[in-house]
Amino acid sequence: MTDGDDARADSEDPNADVQYHLEVGPDDVAETVLLPGNPERIDRIVDCWDEYEHVARHREYRTATGRYDGAPVTTTSTGIGSPSAAIAVEELARVGCETFVRVGSCGAIQPDVSVGDLVITTGAVRQEGTSDEYVREDYPAVANHEVVAALVAAAERLGYDHHTGLTASTDSFYAGQGRPGFEGFEAAGSEDLLDDLAAANVTNVEMEASAILTLANVYGLRAGAVCTVYADRNGGEFSVTGETRAAETASLAAALLAQMDTQKAEAGVTDWHADLSIE
Repeated sequence: MTDGDDARADSEDPNADVQYHLEVGPDDVAETVLLPGNPERIDRIVDCWDEYEHVARHREYRTATGRYDGAPVTTTSTGIGSPSAAIAVEELARVGCETFVRVGSCGAIQPDVSVGDLVITTGAVRQEGTSDEYVREDYPAVANHEVVAALVAAAERLGYDHHTGLTASTDSFYAGQGRPGFEGFEAAGSEDLLDDLAAANVTNVEMEASAILTLANVYGLRAGAVCTVYADRNGGEFSVTGETRAAETASLAAALLAQMDTQKAEAGVTDWHADLSIE
């Protein structure tokens, strides 16, 4: 075993400074972190910032830290799906991150949501198995109200079409989201899956939000999600568009959250509310 292998093996200790999968330590990150799935989306995010530095890259996890509108912010890619997203939340929390904002893409299942729009998650259907490893299945996956407020304010200021609503997070891009598998395979119940979710007023489907929200709530941290709609699952339209809108919205939200935290401290309150204002 090399010296590098020794260091990595030591970092499997949850109390170690440098984390095993992300290879980041407390000096590498800000308290607020944006979580795209795709490592390439890191470039879209940091292009919005005033300054940044790439601090780590290992497996699907790529991390950069910088400032947006003067506020410290980090971004870490999580890869696809809730298992790897949960690892990112775990290890980032251990080195000091307290607020998590998923910045992703999704499919819309409500007729008034179009390709290119943003969906800001208020809560999530836990149709993934990772969060079940942490807490009972009837535990809710709820977005933090401050993060939702900051994301909505950011989208409004930037003039981007956006919706708030419930998100369904799945473990499969194909069968779990009602798409046919190899050679037309259809999983049991897949034909009615999206209709059932839409009838329950679920807005969109993706693969990470519910695990991120659940872990954050279990650990007493803040989390939320903003996703760009790539797929209109009703009309069949698909387009990789609007990545920059989600990146800008999440980045501005990080700065607004910093302002909200300052205002809470000055007012001597623990929760931001409508009597406080953000500039």
